[in-house]
Amino acid sequence: MKALFLDRDGTVLVEKGYVTTVEDVELLPGVAEAIAAASAAGWKVIVVTNQACVAKGLITEDELGEIHQRMVAMLGAEGAFLDGVYWCPHHPEGTVPDFAIACSCRKPLPGLLEQAASEHGLALSDCVMVGDTLRDLEAGRSVGAKAVLVLTGKGEATSKEEHGADLVVRTLAEAVQVLTSESD
Repeated sequence: MKALFLDRDGTVLVEKGYVTTVEDVELLPGVAEAIAAASAAGWKVIVVTNQACVAKGLITEDELGEIHQRMVAMLGAEGAFLDGVYWCPHHPEGTVPDFAIACSCRKPLPGLLEQAASEHGLALSDCVMVGDTLRDLEAGRSVGAKAVLVLTGKGEATSKEEHGADLVVRTLAEAVQVLTSESD
């Protein structure tokens, strides 16, 4: 089974810094159609996201859950469905003691991808990590997945660095188009 691991902010949602309310949730144009197309082509689609806002005390895990429920509902309203949403609430410089730790789930470390792969029966070498930052690409490469850089969010700035992406595309829709045509 193939899977697309998607970063959240800048890849699925409009990059706004910390998303701390459900009102901040805004899908990037074409994302719902891209996710629906990936699913129709037989790919699992899973969001993996660092959310240091929890460790920094900006929101609670419950509030983060409400934000993710809003994102899922907005995608669903456009016929797109996620197979999972995994997040890292940790940050070593956080102010909330339970979350102010170094962990193995904070990208670029592989914990979120490994957890999702284990729970969904995925071979990570058959997966693709799509994101707009170096940490997204490094997380994908660390598990042997293909790393795709989108130029949305922080992607334009990331593209000017030594990024090592296997593929660079303008949008998630373009990534899905290329990846699904490669697997036909």
